[in-house]
Amino acid sequence: MKLTTKLSLIAATLFVSSVVQAADKTFVNCVSRSPTGFSPALVMDGISYNASSQQVYNRLVEFVRGSTDIEPALAESWTVSDDGLTYTFQLRKGVKFHSNKQFTPSRDFNADDVIFSFQRQLDKSHPYHNVSKATYPYFNAMKFPKLLKSVEKVDDHTVKITLNHQDATFLASLGMDFISIYSAEYADALMKAGTPDVLDTTPIGTGPFVFAGYQLDQRIRFLANKDYWKGKADIDRLIFDIVPDATARYAKLQAGACDMMDFPNPADLEKMKTDPKIQLLSQAGLNIAYIAFNTEKAPFDNLKVRQALNYAVDKNAIIDAVYRGAGVAAKNPLPPTIWGYNNAIEGYEYNPEKAKALLKEAGFENGFETEIWVQPVVRASNPNPRRMAELIQSDWEKVGVKSKLVSYEWGDYIKRTKAGELTAGTYGWSGDNGDPDNFLSPLFGSENVGNSNYARFKNAELDGLLSKAVALSDKTERSKLYEQAQVLLKEQAPWINVAHSISFAPMSKRVQDYKQSPFGYSYFYGTKVVD
Repeated sequence: MKLTTKLSLIAATLFVSSVVQAADKTFVNCVSRSPTGFSPALVMDGISYNASSQQVYNRLVEFVRGSTDIEPALAESWTVSDDGLTYTFQLRKGVKFHSNKQFTPSRDFNADDVIFSFQRQLDKSHPYHNVSKATYPYFNAMKFPKLLKSVEKVDDHTVKITLNHQDATFLASLGMDFISIYSAEYADALMKAGTPDVLDTTPIGTGPFVFAGYQLDQRIRFLANKDYWKGKADIDRLIFDIVPDATARYAKLQAGACDMMDFPNPADLEKMKTDPKIQLLSQAGLNIAYIAFNTEKAPFDNLKVRQALNYAVDKNAIIDAVYRGAGVAAKNPLPPTIWGYNNAIEGYEYNPEKAKALLKEAGFENGFETEIWVQPVVRASNPNPRRMAELIQSDWEKVGVKSKLVSYEWGDYIKRTKAGELTAGTYGWSGDNGDPDNFLSPLFGSENVGNSNYARFKNAELDGLLSKAVALSDKTERSKLYEQAQVLLKEQAPWINVAHSISFAPMSKRVQDYKQSPFGYSYFYGTKVVD
């Protein structure tokens, strides 16, 4: 570590410690990296959602804390037409938007804000559609442009949304971060000032915490929203202290400079379990770590090559070395904690000889050379992407496939992946609404090639199964279709399904009533701190 880095870390620790001493109700969350942005419509990663939508914004409906069940939020009630196509939402009255130095709202939340938040993403002619070079990755991944027929204001406190076809996931999808509700009045004021992009860098919402500033790659500050419609949070000040090194995060947690940390080093977990200064929460993650093959690019356009490399990987060794037991080997892209999981499927066992035989059948008896892309960040699904890639690199070499490890800065990594430059690489996904479709459609649907379908996998049969499933309301019938989809994906092998992680939340003993999100997010309303 360079001296300047050490000095910065000491300064940051002193800063955070002084804040903690100055206010009993300060909560410091040590996080592994900076968010990619503060506008939930524009991003598609948990750390950015934690720093924006989970604290600053609300949605029409939201998930019960620690659950996949939805509950009323900015919409206090709703009705659905008999044909399942029209949803009418009654909006909550008296909800206040935040203020900052540049903006003070003149009115409460109303239907105009809902219309703005949907139409910005839906309507290509909307004045905000292209602001901040927005691409709306999750809105598109969830097929909202084709799903939504219209979003209409009935009156100030009533909104009617009409769908083009039935979708059993729609209500749950409205609880997802990408469809957070922005202030239309704030947007109008920024547009008039000639600074519309500020909407996406300095967030204004209705949520429990008010955005109070960001020091690049150092910390993010929030203050409790005194006018929050559910009641003021117990925490007065919320600070995200950005500490990339997991060992340093743990040290700050032990020293009392942090109240919570993300992504602990798996090697530290056993110590944390007996550390008298720490409480360690855990739960099975709703996630998947995987290797995506670019199925449009040789040799991964060859089914037998993809199947061979599945047989070549020793997943149990990865669980031991990377997850230190804090994970389970994956045989499906769906985690076993979600309904619709097909447990009858037999995954690809570790069988190097079978891998060699398939490579020979595919015309690669002497193997080939390729790349393995390595995601440069730790995510909930993968505590050590580089170590995982190294183990897979070694396994592949044993069957004659020589690979070079390649990485890029995170934003560039995703941009290049979406552009189709990928050969094969490490990725992860965490579910966001508790529905199997939220894994299968974004990750494998043909319409999401160039977005979240990194394998660029196209299969008409799969698309048909997924389309049929979302149009049904009966969960048993939907499950049968998802089980069929998993059989197809096992046969076609667009991925190597590597592991499902266990999510850990190490925190200080002063923290009370924190609920782990099944989606892997950090939501601090309802959490309490005591001396």
